[in-house]
Amino acid sequence: MIKPYGSEILTPLYVKEESRRKILLDEAEKIPSVVISSAAAANAVMLGGGYFNPLRGYMNLVDVLSVAERMQMYSGLLWPTPVINLLKVDLVSEEIKSAGKITLRDPNIEGNPVIAIQSVDNIETISKEQIRIVSEQIYGTSSFEHPGVAEFVDSGDTLISGPIEVLNYSYFSTDFPDTFKTAVEIRNEIKERGWESVVAFQTRNPMHRAHEELCRMAQKELNADGILVHMLLGKLKKGDIPADVRNASIRKMVELYFPENTVMIAGYGFDMLYAGPREAVLHAIFRQNSGCSHLIVGRDHAGVGDYYGAFDSQTIFDRLPDGVLQIEIFRGDHTVWCHKCEKVMMMRDCPHGKEDYLLLSGTRVREILAKGKNLPPEFSRPEVAEILSEYYQTL
Repeated sequence: MIKPYGSEILTPLYVKEESRRKILLDEAEKIPSVVISSAAAANAVMLGGGYFNPLRGYMNLVDVLSVAERMQMYSGLLWPTPVINLLKVDLVSEEIKSAGKITLRDPNIEGNPVIAIQSVDNIETISKEQIRIVSEQIYGTSSFEHPGVAEFVDSGDTLISGPIEVLNYSYFSTDFPDTFKTAVEIRNEIKERGWESVVAFQTRNPMHRAHEELCRMAQKELNADGILVHMLLGKLKKGDIPADVRNASIRKMVELYFPENTVMIAGYGFDMLYAGPREAVLHAIFRQNSGCSHLIVGRDHAGVGDYYGAFDSQTIFDRLPDGVLQIEIFRGDHTVWCHKCEKVMMMRDCPHGKEDYLLLSGTRVREILAKGKNLPPEFSRPEVAEILSEYYQTL
């Protein structure tokens, strides 16, 4: 199986040993604590599950600026996006400033239970100008209209860096017990299934016919043993499909339209960044750490609005140093239903023209579903469309 990114073995930061957990939970009640942001909590979950291997905790300001400017940490490790615990200054008490360790509390669960304990290496202020520069370099814009930029700016201006020990996986393990999986668990399942090569499909949306066929095309072309359909379970921008609806529709599609033991369904606990090319590289690291040999990167991967070119998330991989990632990229084109071919095709492989294609925008799809009408079977499996239609009619 492919090695994890940046190390010989995967080093998740979740504390499994019960005696150590008890010590940390006792300690958590005696040291200063703070309710962190949803983004920082999601970072803790990803560190705990091994997805951020080989990182040991939250980045300091030098690393944040280096990652933004050069896409690598001060140590030289390639990393595409900051992994930070960023807080509003009024949350950082004098007690926290003088502490060697602090308790991090989950903002997404009632009662704010302990999610991790952090050793405090540095507490630093990131200036407004630095926030603007980082936004430009990571997201390609400093506009508050971009959901990732808005979340970043709203989180605060005080960075607390240092290693963490993770004590739970927030709401992901309880709300999605059959879907949430750590990178460790995915690796173990790949071994149990006897797969050698695995192609991963990243999604924050339900899967329509084009997505389904793109997975099949990639599996066939790469001769892969299996497909990992890996869905984001964290926070999304307004208007995106909730994780529970997405989960139900994807499971129905796989159950009815894929052969047994060819697809693994899993989810991961992260809040979407909408960082386009930078997030595509991050997605590749996630999947290498999960044991996948390939990642499908399609049109406008991890994009939003018109901030990125249609294939910027593919061409960014051409600029990475040779061999820095072991995982390989399968590059998808625009996928459409071609009436003459009578199937879903990638445009680059189809001999016909736009007049022969069925094209539906996301806006048009939502309009159809909200009215309780059926989506064309060429666009969506009827069983999937039914689940989506029921959701949209509740809005």
